[in-house]
Amino acid sequence: MAKTSNLTVIACGVLEPEIRHFTQHATHIVETVFLPLGLHENPARLQMELQSVIDRAEANPVVETIVLVYGLCGRGVENLRHDRCPLVIARAHDCVTLFLGDKDRFARYQAENPGAYWYNPGWIRGKASPGPEREAHLRKEYAEKFGEDDVEYLLEVDRGSLSHYTRATYVGLGLGEPEKEVEYTKTCAACMGWGFDRIPGDPALLQALLTGDWDEKRFLIVPPHHVIRLTGDESIIRAEPEGETK
Repeated sequence: MAKTSNLTVIACGVLEPEIRHFTQHATHIVETVFLPLGLHENPARLQMELQSVIDRAEANPVVETIVLVYGLCGRGVENLRHDRCPLVIARAHDCVTLFLGDKDRFARYQAENPGAYWYNPGWIRGKASPGPEREAHLRKEYAEKFGEDDVEYLLEVDRGSLSHYTRATYVGLGLGEPEKEVEYTKTCAACMGWGFDRIPGDPALLQALLTGDWDEKRFLIVPPHHVIRLTGDESIIRAEPEGETK
């Protein structure tokens, strides 16, 4: 596939500054669409939002290829329909791999540190990471939708969902204010009673995805009338013809 093909890039907002930085002079990108971060927590909604943008991109005859800056993300990228443009996606479980630059590096760290909770610039900006601001943020969000008893119950569920974590691990690509983000992560780790770790990010995977350097080991190119499916092995995802049973 030509590296100069006209791309629509659909990305999670967790990577917006990084993507804007690496594509500021890109002429092969027709448009970039950022969706709200956190949609992986509602995979059905993520799939619906992605499908809407894909449909719009395919209606533009200039667009030749659609790039998804997502991982598997709760399987929200599965079963997306596309009739004309191939989809390109990194072989990644979630956005952390895009910060680390390598799915194998991610797998090794996870195996060695099963209690790690990842912190990156986007999640810190969104106040979604465990720490002193998270509960206040969730309380406000829940209070707009539910009664007081339900709010307390949901907050308790959230606390329980974090009980198996033991370490806050920061990874970023060096943009913005990394030292401030690292200090914030340390504060969160202390608040949660966790250890702290910082590992260097690597932009290689993200840059390759955005520039069209799509080798089979790192990326999946999904032909039209095919869908993305989970493999359960180290390749993470595969392409299957529409209508084929799992």
